[in-house]
Amino acid sequence: MLTLDKVYHASYVLKNIIRKTDLIYSSKINPDAQVYLKTENLQVTGSFKVRGSAYKISQLSDEEKEKGVIACSAGNHAQGVALAATKNGIKSLICLPDGAPISKVEATKKYGADVCLVKGVYDDAYQKALELKEEKGYTFIHPFDDEDVIAGQGTIALEILEDLPDLDAVIVPIGGGGLISGIGYVIKSLNPNIKVYGVQAAGAPSMLNSIHDHKIEKLDSVSTIADGIAVKEPGTNTFDLCSKYVDEIVTVTDDEISTAILTLIEQQKLIAEGAGAVAVAAALFNKVPIKNKKVVCIVSGGNIDVTILSRVINRGLLKAGRIADLTISLKDKPGELLGVSEIIAKKGGNVVSVHHDRADENSEINSCILKVSMETRDHKHVEEIRQALIDAGYNLVRKK
Repeated sequence: MLTLDKVYHASYVLKNIIRKTDLIYSSKINPDAQVYLKTENLQVTGSFKVRGSAYKISQLSDEEKEKGVIACSAGNHAQGVALAATKNGIKSLICLPDGAPISKVEATKKYGADVCLVKGVYDDAYQKALELKEEKGYTFIHPFDDEDVIAGQGTIALEILEDLPDLDAVIVPIGGGGLISGIGYVIKSLNPNIKVYGVQAAGAPSMLNSIHDHKIEKLDSVSTIADGIAVKEPGTNTFDLCSKYVDEIVTVTDDEISTAILTLIEQQKLIAEGAGAVAVAAALFNKVPIKNKKVVCIVSGGNIDVTILSRVINRGLLKAGRIADLTISLKDKPGELLGVSEIIAKKGGNVVSVHHDRADENSEINSCILKVSMETRDHKHVEEIRQALIDAGYNLVRKK
């Protein structure tokens, strides 16, 4: 049974394994609120997951440790289990979905675990791990639906309340629900006036749907850049705890997540993965009522693959209006490109690429299509440039 005593015990056990992460004030995430960032992306292994997995492993019997441990993960729980098992001299096998970022797979191996890649998503890896548990007799370390794991994650709330006892709300990512179950239980037990808001990716709203319909539901599929919270079905324990201790659950889109990742990089010099940025996205886009409130966003992890990061940054720039594309129909004669460039330059835009196409089937014989990519300040700036081109007589054939 989950108790505050268990969470306090987890905090004691974890002192020599994890680091107490900083709570950083951010004045720019949402100017209408006092936003603080709990930087679990700077945790050992780059994610909060090591808290729950390390505490769970510390509570195993000698017989369970002797069998070795097995776990399933999208990547972060894998690293936590691998590190904790290796420190305790325990053999570990981790089942990961084959689409897990390469950086997470390699990091799991470096922490000392054997890796089994499973075709599909997290839930497929979970089924494979259960099969191997039965076949080989391993001890299974669940990534979220386990009271010891949840107690370990709840230690984050103890740290937050120690650093910021007068907070009004906390915003927490939700995948399977282990993190918010631990945080929500501790927060509400110690101060029921503090609001607990959960955030899921719009492409993986399993807990949101389940809470709304008052029963555990499984999604047919999940699709999001936030691979760490791409879970089809919440756990039994986590569903019950979320039902009791979470005030509201909202969703954010991949574009909003990308913008949050970009915002954290530019404004806070912090790297967050998709799952780690959803709480910030919720604050950034006012998904929860935090105006004039003192609120903590859990930045739950920073293990993002570098190749994915470059794509996410690009998406974030597009979403924020920092880069934009224009397609213009021009008369095919000297000086037309110069005219377009001059207008963009006078308005403060920076052209980064130009594509000139005479063979577009939708253009007239004596016309051409000009595609321009440019760096801009925001969406208002893009619209100013578009309007200046239209006022000068240019035909913008479509807006991107």
